[in-house]
Amino acid sequence: MALIVTDAIVLHAFDYLETSRIFRLLTRDAGVQSVLARGARNSRKRFGGALDLFAEGQVQLQMKVGRELHTLAAFDAGPARPSLGTDLARFTASAALAECVLRVVHDESAPAVFDGIVQGLNQIAAAEPQNAAAAGLGALWSLVSVVGFAPTVDVCANCHADLSPFEDASFGHRSGGALCSNCAYSTPGSRRLPAGARAALRSWLSGESVSLGSEGERRAHQRLFREFLAQHLPDNRPMPAYAIWEQGNLGG
Repeated sequence: MALIVTDAIVLHAFDYLETSRIFRLLTRDAGVQSVLARGARNSRKRFGGALDLFAEGQVQLQMKVGRELHTLAAFDAGPARPSLGTDLARFTASAALAECVLRVVHDESAPAVFDGIVQGLNQIAAAEPQNAAAAGLGALWSLVSVVGFAPTVDVCANCHADLSPFEDASFGHRSGGALCSNCAYSTPGSRRLPAGARAALRSWLSGESVSLGSEGERRAHQRLFREFLAQHLPDNRPMPAYAIWEQGNLGG
């Protein structure tokens, strides 16, 4: 059994038996891992009171080859983000981000993903409630960019023709991004992407902040990301946290 010490963020947590909890962690050096924290429900001396959803810190993991559930030996709490738990818009944006990480990241070293999620959670935590959804969308588009399947924005995903930034385009999820008018005509299921929405997407992919003007605009961007991500997932398992975030009237 190997002992690994690495930075980690709690993405999911649930009780196990009478005294323990199981956590799913995003780690810097071992990707996503499921760990058992024995006695975590009975005593806070071993792990501290900060070991909860979206907590960040340094963990000690006892890992055994061939097992899917490892043992959490210690947790040293790092930066806290209390605002994620005190506002519904921030919480649901963070939960949707965590859910998407669990779907696209595996048990491999992922320092760039880890740093990106830290930055994304920090931005959501610092956002005003009406801007939490935009911060969450920025973190999500950054995630898909880091893992290697960012959409094209300024050239046609099919024929690679340049697209004017001032004109509306279409978006083909299966094609992998924006489409010129000719390719959109021959691509079933493509969706109209207004120039303003494409500008927002370009900014998010570049790591810039974006403000959304209305609930309808927010919902359109959330739908666009959901449909795009679905093309890159191996199955059609539901994403309940994302559904709650997308359907709720939680601010811009």
